[in-house]
Amino acid sequence: MSQVPTMIDFRRNTQQVPSRMPLAVQKATSKFLGNRAAVVDAFGNEQWQVLRQAGHDIRLHAITHIEHYLEMAEHAVTRAGGHVHWARDAAEARRILLDIASRHRVKLAVKGKSMATEEIGLNPALEEAGIRVLETDLGEYIVQLKGVGPAHIVVPAFHLSKEEIANLFHEKLGVDAPAEAEKLTQIARMKLREEFLSADLGISGGNFLVADTGTVVTVTNEGNGRMCTTVPPVHVAVVGIDKVVPDWESLTVLLKLLARSATGQKLSCYTQFISGPPRSPAETGPAEMHLILLDNGRSRILKTPECRETLLCIRCGACLNICPVYNHVGGYAYGYPISGPTGVLFASQILGPTVAGALPFASTLCGACNEICPVKIPITRILLHLRRRVVEGDESEQAAAPVYLRVGAWAGAAALGSTGLYRMGSELLKRLQAPFVRGGWMARLPAPLNRWTMSRPFPAFAADFRRWWRSRTTAGGKRGTSEPGA
Repeated sequence: MSQVPTMIDFRRNTQQVPSRMPLAVQKATSKFLGNRAAVVDAFGNEQWQVLRQAGHDIRLHAITHIEHYLEMAEHAVTRAGGHVHWARDAAEARRILLDIASRHRVKLAVKGKSMATEEIGLNPALEEAGIRVLETDLGEYIVQLKGVGPAHIVVPAFHLSKEEIANLFHEKLGVDAPAEAEKLTQIARMKLREEFLSADLGISGGNFLVADTGTVVTVTNEGNGRMCTTVPPVHVAVVGIDKVVPDWESLTVLLKLLARSATGQKLSCYTQFISGPPRSPAETGPAEMHLILLDNGRSRILKTPECRETLLCIRCGACLNICPVYNHVGGYAYGYPISGPTGVLFASQILGPTVAGALPFASTLCGACNEICPVKIPITRILLHLRRRVVEGDESEQAAAPVYLRVGAWAGAAALGSTGLYRMGSELLKRLQAPFVRGGWMARLPAPLNRWTMSRPFPAFAADFRRWWRSRTTAGGKRGTSEPGA
């Protein structure tokens, strides 16, 4: 993964999206959504809604009492023989891991899929220190060979065709790779197996951290996760502090939600529970286990009542799959490892408006993400708050929006809030639009409105929306409809 840029230009990034990307993304996400719908239907919608609410309540309770549960988890990990490290930010997390690697003279590190390590830019730091680092999740392995980051938080290489992957394997691995999924997987497995056996360090993330036993829980559909956490002599798990859950009963609820929402499975193929290093010679596993608890802005998010539910996220990727914006631009346009709606929430708050001020506006606010989120995060409500922060700024952050945008927003709010100004504006717009209207549409508008008409026409303004709306309703005050029985 490349380092996060000084400013994420979402509009420019979307213009650089390959023309084939939307089709590939939509094909994959529609499959994920179909699988999810099938398992939710089998579960029963009423029971599913009850489960969603339970998941929301568990996650909200955990983050509201996060200090208590993190302290409990630290004591449990230490009792089990593990080592706990606290990282205030990405730089400290990298330093801690590099110190561990230095003490053990690590030359090769193997990694399971981890969005936390992507977030902190771990791979470039390891490589700069002379440590070869290898992604072992198949999708992550493919995008690492390609020299890019993940395009989706669950399926990192889903936008690449079998033919592209075969050509990549031929170019980077020097093998004749047929464009067949099974054979490509076998080639990757053979290459990776050699690396597992010679690695000095295994690195993983953690989907959850069970507080009462200090157990790191990883959820995958490939065996690479177990290889990373058991074969090398040292294992380091990088886990965001927001991943803590109180107990095993809470975990069972969240596991039911995660697999169904992410991949349409009742349970992922590999659900692994790591509670420290081996306690006796009869047990196998790494001699040392380290847990890095990553803050990196999460405490700041927690202190903001309007935004704290961002931390409920369980990284299922369902909001990406349903989002019309993500489906048209893919993951790379966001300029941050976690993409899509919840990625926008995290990037905007962790990086701040100067870097990620454009991202809260990368949404239609259609609300589909709210409806599909398994833990009921009010994503659009948080996005609106973040938009306001970008435009107005707050006590700790300077407004990132340009003056013309802030003045325009103020003028729009004033016009829409006054009946007289609204009616006057309607009449004025009717006259100003006349040179551009053809057949009830405006195909070309002057800058900056041409950003819209470059891709689609804009409907002509009605002189009085209220009068137009009344004309569309029945005498009894109900909306007119052509549907039978109305």
